[in-house]
Amino acid sequence: MFEKYAMITIYFSILVLLGYLASLRINTMRDFVIGGKSLSYWVAAFSAQATGESAWLLLGVTGMGAMLGFSAYWIVIGEAAGVFIAWFFMAPRFKDLTDKYDSITVIDYLVSRFGAKSHLLRIISAVALSFFVLIYISAQIDATGSAFEAFLEWDYHKGALAGFIIVAGYCVAGGFLAAAWTDMFQGAVMLICLLTLPIVALLSVDNFDSIYAGLKTIDPGLVNIWGAGGVNTLNVSIVLGMALIGLGFLGSPQVFARLIAIKSKTEIRRGRWVALIFTIIVDFSAVSIGVLGRYIFADQGTDPEIFLGNGAQNVLSEMVEYTFPAWVVGLYVAAVLAAIMSTVSSLLVMASSSLTHDLYAKIHNPNMDDNQATRLCRRITVIMALASLGIAMAVAFLSPERTIFWFAVFGWSGIGATFCPMRLLSLFWPKFTEHAAIASMLTGFSMTLMSKFYLQKIDGVGDYIAALETMPPSFMSALLVGYFVTICWPDKALEGRFTSELN
Repeated sequence: MFEKYAMITIYFSILVLLGYLASLRINTMRDFVIGGKSLSYWVAAFSAQATGESAWLLLGVTGMGAMLGFSAYWIVIGEAAGVFIAWFFMAPRFKDLTDKYDSITVIDYLVSRFGAKSHLLRIISAVALSFFVLIYISAQIDATGSAFEAFLEWDYHKGALAGFIIVAGYCVAGGFLAAAWTDMFQGAVMLICLLTLPIVALLSVDNFDSIYAGLKTIDPGLVNIWGAGGVNTLNVSIVLGMALIGLGFLGSPQVFARLIAIKSKTEIRRGRWVALIFTIIVDFSAVSIGVLGRYIFADQGTDPEIFLGNGAQNVLSEMVEYTFPAWVVGLYVAAVLAAIMSTVSSLLVMASSSLTHDLYAKIHNPNMDDNQATRLCRRITVIMALASLGIAMAVAFLSPERTIFWFAVFGWSGIGATFCPMRLLSLFWPKFTEHAAIASMLTGFSMTLMSKFYLQKIDGVGDYIAALETMPPSFMSALLVGYFVTICWPDKALEGRFTSELN
């Protein structure tokens, strides 16, 4: 146990050091929110993808690999497609426009893009963002408690509290730079750990061919890319739900904030390959860890949740204990915490910046100086962190059967459905209007809640909607509403202005 704690202590010390070094470079609100637009492509790419992946990847996706087998690889395909579209097509145009508008938040971009005549767009964006960010952060804090419980046998609540204190501390000190630098470090830790584990585990197996045969013996559905029972309506819905998780990369504020902060379009062209390769490697490795874990630990006819936890989300910790000595186990605890904290830190800074800059400074106190804004942003960061901790504790008490995978996906889907359809249309359709953007966001926001808490319970169709999860129906609804509102209430002046800005 000493080796585990020694490795974790070293890891936390590095985070604290990075947070301190970042704090030395925070002189203005712009520094706190976007790091002075100074990110290199390595930092931006690793930071964006580490933020997008989270504990959902290490605990949730590994668990899905153990539960579903080969069909979980659809997650890899969907995420890679989402990252490809975001970085290769959306990022260059978004960078051009945010630099032209001198935006320091993603909501700044929206207000400038539409030439907003009131504060309604800014208010709705900031409130919707903060709501789902709280849920997503809560899922990460929940995962922190589960990670400490699985790896170190801590009490769940103590583990969640310990992780919360550390990440809130370096976020308050160093702001965006601390989040980006620690994300770079944590992304590298995630990459190395996820890539190494399945390779070492494979080498410990006597015969590679026995893996396929063994999985087929346990459950033939594990080796079918469409899941148990092959191609049917329910399985197609499940596959679509997993593949379309990648839609969340098409404009999610926590990812696109890195594109505002990156130095230039040249850095985007370099960083896009880093982001894509990183995503493919870590996602493929995560699913493979789960699949191998099912083969190594499971018996025919045995429910994997009995020995791998709810949603099989303990498969990573079991695989690490099975494969490596204690000091390496400590490194993997750090990797799980890396996934969690990279997301929490980025979301905390983004949400607090939005509330400070987009709501308070722009609407209530436009003459607020940088020192005041930075102090307020730090206070709001603490408040947001405490609120997220409270939600995580409440969910743990009220829903003991929850899984990290679907808890995190709900927050991710809410952010994605609210912002991604609107962001896509705003970048590539000059006719898209402010009213349409507001309608699209409200639709994505409300449909996420409706899909999760109402549509999934309707007899006859609820099972299929639950299989799809909340992202696809909410995303498509928001996209269609944005299109039809634009067609019905066009704005010729806005269309002409935006077309000229693109040229």
